[in-house]
Amino acid sequence: MTRENGCIFEQNSGSCSEDAMAESLPKLSVTPGFILFIGLLLFGALTQVVIVWMITENALVLCCVLGYGIFTITASALFLMWVRQKLTRFCDLICQLLEDMMSGNVHKPQFYEEDTLFYKVLHRLSRLYEVLKESRETVSRERSDLKELISDISHQVKTPVANLKMINATLLEKNVPEHQRMEFLTAMSGQLDQLDFLMAAMVKTSRLESGIITLKPKLQDIYETLAAAMGTILLSAEKKKIKVTVDCPQTICAAHDRKWTKEALANILDNGIKYTPAGGQLSVSVTAMEAYIKVDIADTGKGIPEDRQGAVFKRFYREPEVHDVPGIGLGLYLARQIISHQGGFIRITSKPGCGTTFSVFLLKHM
Repeated sequence: MTRENGCIFEQNSGSCSEDAMAESLPKLSVTPGFILFIGLLLFGALTQVVIVWMITENALVLCCVLGYGIFTITASALFLMWVRQKLTRFCDLICQLLEDMMSGNVHKPQFYEEDTLFYKVLHRLSRLYEVLKESRETVSRERSDLKELISDISHQVKTPVANLKMINATLLEKNVPEHQRMEFLTAMSGQLDQLDFLMAAMVKTSRLESGIITLKPKLQDIYETLAAAMGTILLSAEKKKIKVTVDCPQTICAAHDRKWTKEALANILDNGIKYTPAGGQLSVSVTAMEAYIKVDIADTGKGIPEDRQGAVFKRFYREPEVHDVPGIGLGLYLARQIISHQGGFIRITSKPGCGTTFSVFLLKHM
């Protein structure tokens, strides 16, 4: 505990600075000023009466001056009382509105007297309400997103962790043949890969959403970016005997971040390979438009019903019919985040039984 300028600094260390700040603020009470003004008027009127009497010694003139003085003082007093009442009502209104806005119990205040002296203050009050409302909505949205994210992660992690625990317990408690032990270890490796992929995808997503990673698009050819993305799915396509065709002129350029755009395109391509049956086809074509470069990725899978096409970009979304297909539902979500952060967008064209086309639009110019 220390003592400085008569203030004790311990748990109440902030009280001294608050008191000092309060003392440094000007006194804003208007009542003493009104009283002083009326007193000065009275003093001036009496002085004027005495001077007039000393000069004229005329009772009529003195009465006229005295009457004028009384009228002036009365009118001034009434005006000051009216101003004080207006200021008091205005301050009460401001205080009540601020309390209501902070508690969220009022709609945006409406002020119609734009020609009054108080309008500037009222306008700033309206802006304050908008800022508070936006801040409150942002906090609420972030809490909701965080709650949903924690729930999704818990759900996604639960299954592989449970499988790993079960396999580990079996290996520890029972004597299993060598071939079965290898099967268990292979299964454990698959579950660990799934957890690793989940964590990596979540880290990428959270960094993009929080702004830790900043995409830096620049005007460059899309050919190399697409080629790098295609390299990630060729082995999977070969295993399923899926025919892959690409039509991309080498001269077409788009404003994009090569590393992250490759990630987005690879996720969409991987999605097409996963949901295209063996022996199917995946075609990629690039077209230059007036303001955008369009990358069409079309598969011959089962297609997506129209009422679900908007949901496929949600985090952890999986269609009910495809839960046996490996995946966690983050690829398309991450792809849309990457493309939208670069000023582009993704459009879906699909019909059940007729395959799906994902059209990625990237800005043609910076």
